Amino acid sequence: MPMEYSEKVMEHFMHPRNVGEIENADAIGEVGNPQCGDIMRLYLKIEDGKITDAKFKTFGCGAAIASSSMLTELIKGKTIEEALKVSNKLVEEALGGLPAIKRHCSLLAEEAMLSALENYSKTHNIKIDLESKKRKMNK
Repeated sequence: MPMEYSEKVMEHFMHPRNVGEIENADAIGEVGNPQCGDIMRLYLKIEDGKITDAKFKTFGCGAAIASSSMLTELIKGKTIEEALKVSNKLVEEALGGLPAIKRHCSLLAEEAMLSALENYSKTHNIKIDLESKKRKMNK
């Protein structure tokens, strides 16, 4: 039985937004899923606590690429605090849903964002409450 993807997933897979690298990025996060082999790298430009640009490079399936693309759309222009409210569920909802077997792709996108923000926190010596976000993810 073939997997059914929403039109939004197909749109973001066929025409992903914000693909590429940001030169002199303020934050870079990279995560991978050993089970499926997907790898996401997220680049962020952050000015005055606001994400002014987000780009990604993803090696993975269509759902992983669509999730990365949607994540960048959801966090661009947001403050770090607002971006921390973007969850894998929000990415999935914005994509019109994902097949159950592909839900890990939206989680990978959220993890890439957290990885990038953790990188930003360490390299810029700025306190970001990532622990409460991580606890929510593990529930």
